[in-house]
Amino acid sequence: MAIPCSLSGKFEGSFAYVTIKDRLPQILTKVIDTVHRHKNTFFEKYGEEGLAVGKKTISFLSKLRNELQTDKPIIALTDTFPDCELWNQYLEYQTSLMKEEGPPSWFKSPWLYVECYMYRRIHEAITLNPPICDFDVFMESKHQSFFESQQAIITLCTYFHEILKSIGDLTDDQMSEELFKLLQVSLWGNKCDLSISAGQDNSQKSCLLNSLQDLKPLILVNDMANVWTLVSSFKKGNTNESSSLRVDIVLDNAGFELVTDLALADFLLSSKMATQIHFHGKSMPWYVSDTTKQDFNWTIKQLQAANHMWMSKCGIKWEGNLNNESWVYHDHLFWSLPHEFCDMAQISPDLYAELQKSNLIIFKGDLNYRKLTGDRKWDFTVPFSQSLNGFQPAPLGSLRTLKSDVQVGLKTGQGEQLTFSDPDWLISGKYGVIQFSTAV
Repeated sequence: MAIPCSLSGKFEGSFAYVTIKDRLPQILTKVIDTVHRHKNTFFEKYGEEGLAVGKKTISFLSKLRNELQTDKPIIALTDTFPDCELWNQYLEYQTSLMKEEGPPSWFKSPWLYVECYMYRRIHEAITLNPPICDFDVFMESKHQSFFESQQAIITLCTYFHEILKSIGDLTDDQMSEELFKLLQVSLWGNKCDLSISAGQDNSQKSCLLNSLQDLKPLILVNDMANVWTLVSSFKKGNTNESSSLRVDIVLDNAGFELVTDLALADFLLSSKMATQIHFHGKSMPWYVSDTTKQDFNWTIKQLQAANHMWMSKCGIKWEGNLNNESWVYHDHLFWSLPHEFCDMAQISPDLYAELQKSNLIIFKGDLNYRKLTGDRKWDFTVPFSQSLNGFQPAPLGSLRTLKSDVQVGLKTGQGEQLTFSDPDWLISGKYGVIQFSTAV
C-alpha cells in the first residue's frame, strides 16, 4: 500500500491549517510575553547584560512570529546545539521534496515538521542569548498545571497506596483490573496538554478514577488485554531472580499526566510485571508542557515535599526507585527532531538499539502518535502496525487522546460514523485509543 501524503497547512480549512494560522502564533505571543515579564529577573541576575539579551530574545521571537504568519521560507538554524546539523540536513531533505512548489515554508511543508521547527526556533532564541540560555519559557505554565491538578493527584496517590497494601494478595483477575484502571488513568491524563490549549489552563480538576466506567465507551481502540497478556506472561515466565523485565515509557506532558505515568510505572514494578522502567523525556522545553529532566525531578521533589501523606510517600518511594536504578531516566535529542519514528534506526541508531532492549514500549500522547504514524492522511482502517512503516524495535503500545486528524486501526465505518455524530472527534481530546503492536 502506498504511503499517503503528510498532513499540512496547505490543505486550507484542515486542523493543520488552523493550528499554524491561529494556535502557533498564540503560543509564540505567550512566549514573548513570558520573556518580557521576566526582564526584571534577568536584570537582577545578570545586570545590564540580562536586560539586553532579554530584549534581543524578544526581537528574535517577534521575527519568528512574523515569518510564520506571512508564510516565509523555513531558514537554517544558526546555534551550536548538538542537533543543529541534523535539523539543517532535514531542511535540505524537505527542500528536495518541494520541487516546483518553491522552498519549504510554514503553510506548504508538512505540519509535523513546521510545528517541531517552531519549538526548536524558540529554543534557538534562548540558546543564542547567554546568560539566559537555560531559561525554560514554559516552566511557569507547567508548574501552574501541576498545582491546579493537586486534588486529582492526591486522589490518585491515595488510591495507589491502597493498591500497594494488598498487591501481594491480588488474584490474576484483580491484578489485570488494577492494571486496566491505571492504563486508563494514564490515557485520560493525556488530556492535560498545554500545547493544545495554547498554554491556557488545562489541568485535571476532578478525580479520573470515578469516571473510568463513563469514559470507557470513548476509547475507540482498546488493546489493554494485549498489554495484560504480554506483561503477565513476563511475570509468569520470570522464575529467574536475576532476569530483567524492562518496560519503557516515552513520556508526553508534565503535570498530572506525568504523575499518572509514574503511578503506572510503580504498579508494574510492585506487581513484578517489570523489574526496570526506563523513562524517555525531551532534552529541551518542547510543545509547551512536554516533560524534560528538570520537570521529572521537580515533580518527584514536589510530591516528596507535599503536606499530604500519600503524595509525600509516593514522592519518597519514587525517588528511591531512581536511586536504586529500578527507574532510569533518559533524554535523547531524537525526541525533539522533526523525523517520524520510522527514521530512528537510521538517524539515531543508538536510541533504536536502546529501545530494542525493552520488553514493552509505551508511547504517551498525541505527538508521539503522530510520529509513530508519520502524521499522514491514513485511512482510518489501516492497521496500526502497518502505519508504523517498519518501526518496531520491540512490542509497543500507544496511549493517546485524539488531538490531531490522524487515526488508524478503526473498524470499517467507525470513523465515518464518528464524523457524522461528532464532527470534532479527531481533535477535541474527548476520545482516546490504547493501541498495541507486537510484530517484531
